[in-house]
Amino acid sequence: MKNRLFVALLLAVVLALPAIAQQTSSTTQPAPAATASDQSAAPAATESATGKPLQPPAREGFWGRVNPFARKNYVKRQTEPIRDRLNELDELTASNSKMIKDVDARAQQGIQLASAKANEADQHAIDAGNKAQMAQQTATQANTRLTTVEQVVGNIDQYKASTQTEIRFRPGQTVLSKNAKSALDDMATPLKSQRGYIIEVQGFSSGHGTAAIQTSQKMADSVVRYLVLNHDIPVYRIYVVGMGNAPVASTDETGKKHTSGGRVEISLLKNDLEQLASTSTTPAPAATPDQQAPPK
Repeated sequence: MKNRLFVALLLAVVLALPAIAQQTSSTTQPAPAATASDQSAAPAATESATGKPLQPPAREGFWGRVNPFARKNYVKRQTEPIRDRLNELDELTASNSKMIKDVDARAQQGIQLASAKANEADQHAIDAGNKAQMAQQTATQANTRLTTVEQVVGNIDQYKASTQTEIRFRPGQTVLSKNAKSALDDMATPLKSQRGYIIEVQGFSSGHGTAAIQTSQKMADSVVRYLVLNHDIPVYRIYVVGMGNAPVASTDETGKKHTSGGRVEISLLKNDLEQLASTSTTPAPAATPDQQAPPK
């Protein structure tokens, strides 16, 4: 009997000790006062994040916040505000992350668009430079050709001696010999593909007066007839004159002297028209690979 009473008293003392310790600690140790800056900063931070400050949970039951026998509903009620704030922070973090991704995507798209526009502008600049260079070359060629044409037109009636051939005749004859025909062939054959030339035929004969002039004219006519019939030289390109026994210049100190025997002088005269024809058929230089526009 005494043992049971002693055990009951000991158990009562053990159960009463925590309650007494809790009450003495709450009465003897007051909570530290928060400074004014902490009190103003904490509500401001909480209100800025959630719009509503967190309130400390009220004490419930005999044990207060350290009740070891608290139930699940009590714990749930105590942790619900913290969980709500965590959910709000998660939503805010997710929203900020999405906004950052959207801004980054728009920035990347803008950079790509600007780069594409810059490349297109560079391509247009290269094309414009190539076209300008080709236009400059065309203008230079046109200017050169115009200068050549002006020179040719200015000298269209200026004929220069190209070649000169002399045909000898026996006294009293007007028929061309084999050597004379060969000399005429050598002179007239290259003229089939040319233009801008004239042929001057002058006949000289020994004798005096009208007879000498007629003989020299007949010798010159035989030369013209051969050129027209055998080499298709247009008649309008041939100028014929019978000089008779006209004096010719001499290379010695005796001065002029008369012709002895019959002869015909054939002079080929050319102007710059052939040069103009050659420049007009010259093809323009092709564009270099750098001048060609690259594909778009």
